[in-house]
Order: sequence, then structure tokens, then C-alpha cells
Amino acid sequence: MSGMELQQDKSEHVHMSSSFRRRTSAEIVSEARRSLRTLATQRPFTPQEKHRQLFGESSSRAHDGRPPSAFSLHGQHFEVPDSRPGSGTRLSPLEHKPRLSVSLDKDGCDDEATLPKPPAERGNTRIGSGGSRARLLRAASINRLPPMTPHIKNMSLEARIGVDQPDDREKLHCAEVTEHKTKSSSETDLHTLIKHRIPQTDVSSEKELKPEIRLGYGDTSDDNMDESVFWNTKVLPVLQEFESFAPGDGVSDEIVGQLCNSCNGLHDALAERGMLGRQCKKRSAILRTLFRLIDVGSDRLNLTLSKFILALNVSGNNLLNICKLVFKISRNASNDALFHTDSILDSLLSLLQCEDVWSKGEAVLYCVGSLKLLSGNSAISRLLLAKGFIGILLQLSKRLMHDPSTTSANATAQRSEGEGQRIIAGHILVQVTAALRNIADQSESRPSFLSNKAFFTLCLILENHRNDLDICINVARIFSKLSTYTECCHALAETPRCCSLFLDLLGKHSRKQDLVVRLLFTLGNLTAKSTEARESIYEEEGGIDVLLDLFQAYQETLSPPEQCHAPEREDVLVKLIRLLANLAIHPTVGTALAANTLCVQLLLELLECRCVKKSEELVINAVATINNLSFYQGESSVVRSQHTHISQLLLKLLLGSNMDAVLEAIRVFGNLSQIKDVRHFIMQHKVEQFVVTLLDSKTPDVCFSACGVLINLSADPDNRAVLRVEGTVQKLIDCLRDFGPQDWHLAAVVCQTLWNCSLDGELQHSQKLLDILWLYTDRGALQWPSDDGVRQVQEACWELLFLPVAERLRQRFHIEGTTGIIQ
Repeated sequence: MSGMELQQDKSEHVHMSSSFRRRTSAEIVSEARRSLRTLATQRPFTPQEKHRQLFGESSSRAHDGRPPSAFSLHGQHFEVPDSRPGSGTRLSPLEHKPRLSVSLDKDGCDDEATLPKPPAERGNTRIGSGGSRARLLRAASINRLPPMTPHIKNMSLEARIGVDQPDDREKLHCAEVTEHKTKSSSETDLHTLIKHRIPQTDVSSEKELKPEIRLGYGDTSDDNMDESVFWNTKVLPVLQEFESFAPGDGVSDEIVGQLCNSCNGLHDALAERGMLGRQCKKRSAILRTLFRLIDVGSDRLNLTLSKFILALNVSGNNLLNICKLVFKISRNASNDALFHTDSILDSLLSLLQCEDVWSKGEAVLYCVGSLKLLSGNSAISRLLLAKGFIGILLQLSKRLMHDPSTTSANATAQRSEGEGQRIIAGHILVQVTAALRNIADQSESRPSFLSNKAFFTLCLILENHRNDLDICINVARIFSKLSTYTECCHALAETPRCCSLFLDLLGKHSRKQDLVVRLLFTLGNLTAKSTEARESIYEEEGGIDVLLDLFQAYQETLSPPEQCHAPEREDVLVKLIRLLANLAIHPTVGTALAANTLCVQLLLELLECRCVKKSEELVINAVATINNLSFYQGESSVVRSQHTHISQLLLKLLLGSNMDAVLEAIRVFGNLSQIKDVRHFIMQHKVEQFVVTLLDSKTPDVCFSACGVLINLSADPDNRAVLRVEGTVQKLIDCLRDFGPQDWHLAAVVCQTLWNCSLDGELQHSQKLLDILWLYTDRGALQWPSDDGVRQVQEACWELLFLPVAERLRQRFHIEGTTGIIQ
């Protein structure tokens, strides 16, 4: 590690958190002396899905066994009144029920419906068959909407609304069942028949919602306003406007805008009187009118309608269809602006917070699916973050991981119902984890992930759904994104059994490259920053074996049909070898890996068969891993026993043109040159000439690596004379002069090399060297960085690394008592 890298790293540590303990000078120097290095690499690239849909093209789910992303929805798909069971199951009509004519079709035949008899409403009585018929008409469940009059769609909006005409209001009084005005006398009679019928009463309760915009039909602040007056003056005119409107392809943006404004106004008026949810007695009339407007076919209007309908607390099939409608709109990226400006996001998030998620399973699926698609938009994702999106999704995930409660008494039916609910839960979790994956792209999301303890919940999801590849890949993508940040990396490393879980998934899904590469990348990030993560992987039973099995499997010679997957396979090896290099930083793990014959053999085979020109990162990572392993040269080290083979492979890299590969090879020689046979190999093949040339580099890291080799070479008397002839001393002095104040660790290594070169009692350019040493050993003459953290590192390295060897080198020539300053 160069001094500049060291300084940058220490500076980051100082500013990371005030809770970090200030390190002693000895600890700083101990870290500076370390020649082992962690490796970095790029995060695996994930191309964006071409199409917005529930499940991506690479999903492991069978197409015929998953909910669809494409469907058609019209007003006729909705049910009024909204009174079906919460499960959404459609009940078949009983054949023996009596039927009653409600309206006449175009052929003059009766259109019949099965009708229960409701109780009469207080204050409204009607004697005779007409009254009974009106009550029956009110309670009818109409599943098919009557046709709209096509010729009025070209009329002006004012002519169609007619809010100030009392006759029109009278015709729509208590309009739970909507009828269109025509010139037919039969329809006129029907309007006369139903206009006085009794409205339905609904006693369900809902929390009052406060409006943001008032309806533009007058002041609605009078809470004591009679309900019938409120209905006739505030609600009926809006419903009349909607009823008089006929859908068609020629709807202008202006008309759609007016319809949306009216819809929002009605929503706010009802909210102000606490009549949203199921509290409105004439709720079914409002719903039926809103359902009809869906056929207008405007995404903007449909989104406004969806918000209103959700506020009326629909359930069952209607809730499912509304969520499908929102999902359908969200599939078009051009509609993102509608979601950004509309408050429907709040309605969707409220639905996700329902406690009884199992009864609304498929509706929740499409709701989360919509939010997943929208979270791909950076502006909307930031808006969702501000609304607590991450916390809501994590809480939903926890509810989904609890076993659903079944309602069937039969054991077989219970198992079937429970299995169906678990399948839906899996589908929902795919959407949840995909949405979190999108949100993780935002830098502002990290505090929310940390504060909500997301890593623990995500690991729990992985553990419970380890057989679901879609969920596993989404969670792996989240981890691969967040683990690139130090604070998230530490939080994940501290999550119990996370490394064990990752290793288990690597063994279970070893051939799933997109999953394997992300798990390896995440583990590489953890081991780069966490000693505990290195220990955890090593101590996990069979953990190292899993990694070496992957190494062996992905290094096998590719057959022709697999050539198209070669880049992906190579990326897996890049991440895997980087993980091994980071593991080797730990003394115990590094010693074990250096003694592992299979590990060393696989690395050497890779260097034999791979070309740095075609596989640059892979080859460089392999050499860097050998460098870390070569640090441990005990009796059991396979790297030490294979030093001749390794030296030959490194020589090939030195003869190439890739300077990064050359630098890594020199670093390995810096460790291996402690072996006498390796030093002989270097001198025999004139490698020392190349190493001396590297001292001319303007990069401190390159000079540092070159000095590591020259220190060992100059320990042999036969080599010192050769090095002096090649101008090594002059280059070392220049290196000390240029880099000393920037990197005191490098300056100390240069002085050690000069010490070895002067063991024969002769040193060229000694006066020039002494002048530099006098300057650099005078603390007061040196300029120190203003940053306290960086200054602490530099002063520690200067005092404990450079100063002792510099003073010894100066005293070797018996020069004392004078001080010179180089201008």
C-alpha cells in the first residue's frame, strides 16, 4: 500500500464516525507495514428490463402459473353494490330465485335480475306495488352496465352537465341505478318509476379523511347541512355530469381535465363530511357512476377514479380490478408524471399497510407491482422514500412470512388454501424485493435501509425463500448495491449468519450465474472491510470448499455451445478470486489458503491458460491473490514450494506491455525474493534491470514495489556490485528526494535499500544523500498537512518507520554536527 493510499484510507476512517477510537502510532505503523492488499472490482451490471411487467423475462416462474401482466378492464368488470365476500369469489345465481324486470332491452324483452327484499328506510314510505318495486330496484346487484347514448358525446360540457336544471336533478334523485334519458316512452316510465325509490343504508364506518381542495359548487363547511340537501346540491350535480357523458375515442384533454377536477372535487366534498370509506349511505350509486367512467379510456381519468374508488374502501373483486387498473397505467413509462403529481401513491401505500394481507393477496400483488415499476423512476423513488416506502415494504414482508390462517374446516382444504396463499405471498415478495432493489439505487435510501434494520429482514426472506430464484436474485442485487458503502457493509457483516446463508445459496444454486456473481461480489465487499466476515467464512463448515468447488466448476474448459456465456463465467471467476485475495488478509485464513494445494493449483492453472490481453482483470486478480498468499511462507506453504513455477509465470507477465500486470508480478517477486533460488532466478534472467528501471516511475506505489525486490537482492554480496553498476543508488536517492515528504513509508524502504547497497563500505553520491537526510530528519523543517487525521498518519510513519533507519544510514558515514537545507 502506498503512502498516498494509506493517507486517503486513514482520512476516511477519521471522518467516518465520531465513535471510532483514535488509533495509536504503533497501530498505524503496523497497518502501514502490511504488504497485503484488498482488491476492488466493478459491481455486476444488470441491464434494465425492456418491458414493464410483473415478472421479468428472466423469471424462473412458469408463464402459465403466474398472474398476468397484460389484461383488459372495462366498467362491466366491476360489481355494484360492493358487497361480495372478501375472497373475491363470484357466487353462482340460484336458478329457483324469482326474477324481476329492471329495464327493457332494445328488443323489448325484460332484462331480469335476482333481487332480495331490503327493509324500508326511515322517513320514506310508499304504499302499493310501486313502492315495493322501487325498494327491490334499489337493492339489485347489477353486473352489466346499460349502454350509453352515443350522440350526446359531441355536445358541450355545459349542455351535458346541466347542474342548475331542477328537472335533471329530479331524474337522478337517489340514483343507485343509472339510467340514460332517451325519447323512448318506456324509459321515461322507468325513470318515473325509480326516481322516488328508497335509498340503501350502509352502516359501515371508516376514518374521516380531510380534503385538500373544495368542490366548486359552494361552501361545504357547514357540518349541520341536511344530508339530503348535501346530496342534492353537492353530489347529485357531479353524478349528473358523469351520467350525461358518453365515452368515445374523441375525448379531448380539456374534457378529461374537467372530469378529473369534478371527480377530485366530489372526493374532497365527501371527505370533508366524513363520508368516504363505507360511511356514505348512497355509496353504491357513486361507485356505479365512477365505474362507468372507466370506459372513457383515459389513463389520467382512470388514475383519478382509482384514487376515489380506493377511498370508498372497495373490497373483493372491485379492489382487485382497481389495483389491476393502476398496474396497467403504471406499465406505460409516459404515465409516470401522472403518479408524481397525483396523491394516489398515498392510497397505494395505505393498502400495503393493511393487517389482513391474505384476504387481499392478489390485489396487494398488483399494488406492489405498480409501485415496483414506478420506483424505477428516480423522481418517484425519491418521493416514495419520503413517504417511508422502505419501512412499509419491510413490514409487509414480515407479515407475509407468517403462516396464513386458514378458514376451511377440512384438513385437505386447509392445506390447499394455505398453499395457494403461500404462492401469492411468494409472488408479492418478488415485487417487494424488486422495488427495494430499485430504491437501493438512490443514495438517499441508505439511512432508511439502516434505520429499518433491512439487512436482517432481507436475510430472513432469503432464508425462508431460498428455493425461489426470483426472490434470491432480487435480494442479492440489493446487497451487491448497498455493500459498496462502508456503513451498509458493516451493518450487513454484523447480521447473524449472513455469510453462512450466502455460502449455502452458492452451493445450492452454483449454476445460476447471475445469482452467484452477486453473492460473491457482496462477500468480497464484506471481506474487504470486515475481519469478522473473513473469520465467519473460514469457520463455516465446508465454506472454503464451496468456494473452491465454484472455482473448479467455472474454470472448466468451455464447450462450443457455452461460448456465448464465457464473459459471464469469467466475471464469476473475477469476483471469486477477489474474494479469496481478501480472505487471505486474515493471518489464519491466509496461512490455510497458502497451504491449500487445490487453491494454489487452480490459480496457477488460470495463469497458464489465460491471456492478460483478453482477460486483464481476471489475470491481475489471480496474481494479486498469489501475492497475498506468498506473504505466508511457512513450511506448509504450497506457494513457497512452487516458487520456480510461479517465477516462470511471472516472467511472462514482465515481458508484456500491461503495466498493471507488471506491477502485480513485481509485488509477488518482492515476497518470493526472500528465497535464495528466486533471487538467483531474477539475476539470471536480468529481471533486476527491469526492476531498477521502475524506480524512474512517477508513481510511489511502483517505486515501493521495486524497492521491495531490490532490498532482498542487495542482501547478497554478489548482487550489490551489479546493482551499483546499473545506477541503482542514484535512482534510489532521486526517489527519496521526490517522494519522501509524501510517503514516509516509501522513504523508509528506500533508506533500507540504500543501507544494503552500502554494506560493502562504498556508496556513490553520498553527500547528496546526506543533505537530503539532514533535511528530512529535522521535524521543524518539514511541512505537515493541515488535516489532523492525515497529519497523525504521516507523523507516525515518519517517527516510527523513517526516522530510525534514516539516522542509522546517516551515522554510517560518521557525519555529525552540521545541518544543511536544500534550497
